[in-house]
Amino acid sequence: MRCPFCGVIDSKVVDSRAADEGNSIRRRRECSVCVRRFTTYEVVEEIPLMVIKKDGRRERFDRGKLLNGLLRACEKRPVPIDTIERAVGKVEKDIYNHSEREVSTRQIGESVMQHLKELDQVAYVRFASVYRQFADINNFVQELELLMKTQHKE
Repeated sequence: MRCPFCGVIDSKVVDSRAADEGNSIRRRRECSVCVRRFTTYEVVEEIPLMVIKKDGRRERFDRGKLLNGLLRACEKRPVPIDTIERAVGKVEKDIYNHSEREVSTRQIGESVMQHLKELDQVAYVRFASVYRQFADINNFVQELELLMKTQHKE
């Protein structure tokens, strides 16, 4: 780290501690030449995740939209809010582990469906009906039959 006083690149860390509720590290450094001390902060560089919409538009990933979708699907169901928040965390982890900077709404939707299927089957069907845009009752029945088949296999 370059000394802000004399410009020399050689400095040593004298003290480190967490700052900003663990979101950064505060380091006290000492210049090896002028022996003056200075403070630096280290933070994780976050690269924004972009979502590719069905029409090709791109927008920043919004955890709030994901949470709202799951809350709507689980409305009036016996699913505690902390369980829903954990599911959002799992979906978010799936997305970020995808290791791409862009993710399609299809990938997000499939991840949500997988986690909802394990969480609450009624919420799963509610989400599926909107996500898969069921055109008629036959699509709805087909999804229910698939759900029942997978339930019997378990």
